[in-house]
Amino acid sequence: MRLGVLDIGSNTVHSLVVDAHYGGAPTPAHKSKLELRLAQFADTTGVISDEAIETLIDFIIQSQVTSEKLGVSQTIAFATSAIRDAPNQAKLRERVENETGIHIDVLSGETEAELTFLAARRWVGWSAGRLMVFDIGGGSLELAVGDDEEPDSAASLPLGAGLLTREFITVDPPLPEQIKELRKHIRAEIAAMVSRLSKGEKPRAHVGTSKTFKQLARIAGAPDSSAGIYVNRKLSLAGVSQIIDRLADMDEHQRQGLPGVSPGRSGQMLAGALVAEAAMELFHANSIAICPWALREGVILRSLDSMS
Repeated sequence: MRLGVLDIGSNTVHSLVVDAHYGGAPTPAHKSKLELRLAQFADTTGVISDEAIETLIDFIIQSQVTSEKLGVSQTIAFATSAIRDAPNQAKLRERVENETGIHIDVLSGETEAELTFLAARRWVGWSAGRLMVFDIGGGSLELAVGDDEEPDSAASLPLGAGLLTREFITVDPPLPEQIKELRKHIRAEIAAMVSRLSKGEKPRAHVGTSKTFKQLARIAGAPDSSAGIYVNRKLSLAGVSQIIDRLADMDEHQRQGLPGVSPGRSGQMLAGALVAEAAMELFHANSIAICPWALREGVILRSLDSMS
């Protein structure tokens, strides 16, 4: 069957058409994206502007036209922290549904962590043993650990790369004291979760998902996307620390010259790297594997499981 998938993230809105069936890997047939950055369209209270909502609706309508031409039989739409945290979430969802017919499922942070864990488990397989998964988004950090397809423990923290950049980095390049304060804040937030997520046996494998980890791995020398999704990509804690030293001395334009860094994310790469460093260090992950599957695939896999 052909599924439509609408993934409304804090940075980007992705529209995909995938060929999917129970027991098989979802295969993309078409994809498009919109760099909407919903959080930047929010006021100081987090309310998302009418302009952003209208832009989102226009993109959804265009995506529906493409999906119909490609034979999509069902569309799954979900949103994460940018809409989850918006006071006008209900108004936004109501407008989208009234004008497009699409119902947006707003995921809780813990559900986001659980579904990302499911995707990573299916990708790395049972031979990985006890698994810990890190995912850095624009608005939040998801953590999950467990032996099965459902994690034993999962958590979501307000440590997204975009969110932290807006709150702590006010000049470009950032001041040393801003970096110091940001690092202190990140470590305090993650440290509060260590005991909860460290119960039981130590993980045999650590996995990083999301664009932030992929870009950090690319900067550290991992193969680029042209090598395909099946190439093993790793990121070491030492490598992240070295990247932070480089990013701290660069402005946003200079970061765009680094391998794998897109212009839209160059401004938040330092904050993302600081989150990665703290999470890896506090959970004793000297090296992590980069997983090409993340939340989006987890949503698809869970949907296929329920359909079966």
